[in-house]
Amino acid sequence: MPACPSIARALTALFLAFTLLVPGKLWAQEAPAAIPAVPVPPASALPENILHLDLSTGGRVTIQLYPEIAPAHVDRIKTLARQGFYNGVVFHRVIDGFMAQTGDPTGTGQGGSPLPDLKAEFNKMPHLRGTVSMARATEPDSANSQFFICFQPRFSLDNKYTVFGRVMSGMQFVDAIERGEPPATPSTVLQASIAADNVPPKLPAAPQIMVDPIPGS
Repeated sequence: MPACPSIARALTALFLAFTLLVPGKLWAQEAPAAIPAVPVPPASALPENILHLDLSTGGRVTIQLYPEIAPAHVDRIKTLARQGFYNGVVFHRVIDGFMAQTGDPTGTGQGGSPLPDLKAEFNKMPHLRGTVSMARATEPDSANSQFFICFQPRFSLDNKYTVFGRVMSGMQFVDAIERGEPPATPSTVLQASIAADNVPPKLPAAPQIMVDPIPGS
């Protein structure tokens, strides 16, 4: 006896649903997992924990600091910024697709501040695009004043360098930093400041245009 039309339609619909559902499940299982969003500690949003870098590349970079996970490093960065230590310091090591490093007043990569080196505060924050992390020598507890900003994710650095912040805005000015080790014409931190201090932005000077005098004038 032939099946009832309504039952046949129901079986057909069930078959189609099954054939669409199974490939979807397999694809979802095989797809790479997305990188989870990095949670923002509450105190990090306070103006006291926002670092501004005014760059010679054209504008202000705003960096959220993470005192909850790297308190000593955040305190060091804020102390040096308020002392004017970073003003005029160049990006001496800039690798395309990797990172831009600054914080050495000698511009050689060998210098630092007069303050003692810091004990490592390695943490679970990943090195993503815009991550700001402390540079160091071979010893874990050798960070002092130099830091770097990642152009792209670099997870091989995780738990080996102290992440203390991440760029919130102005990443286009980081992307424009001159490349090189060292760069031929290095980009500069014109001014570093803490948002709570309400320091006005310092923009690069407009280029002077030389005009030849008009003959006979």
